[in-house]
Amino acid sequence: MDIPLVDAVAAVRDELLEAVARGAGQDVVFAVGPVEMEFEVELRADARAKAGFRLWAVGAETEAGVSRGRTHRVSFTLTPRAAHGGDLLVGGSADRPDGPGRTGDRIPD
Repeated sequence: MDIPLVDAVAAVRDELLEAVARGAGQDVVFAVGPVEMEFEVELRADARAKAGFRLWAVGAETEAGVSRGRTHRVSFTLTPRAAHGGDLLVGGSADRPDGPGRTGDRIPD
């Protein structure tokens, strides 16, 4: 499955915001540190993009059919911050049950 790189980054941001929302008002908080991301990408012409090109994260099944000369490895580090410029805090409660919490509404890969 090919995913526009901008959507992959947005998905990470959305997950962090969900973690912040779930942890609001809790006893224990964590500052979110750097998030390292790495993708195999393909540069494709896109008439809607301002520069005329767009980066797509290439899935493993797609990569097998794509020439290695057309794909590139891109890695970068994001440091999430709250809108006011401070640390992004994800909270939890000391008395919550063990485990990952509510996971039933997640879409399977």
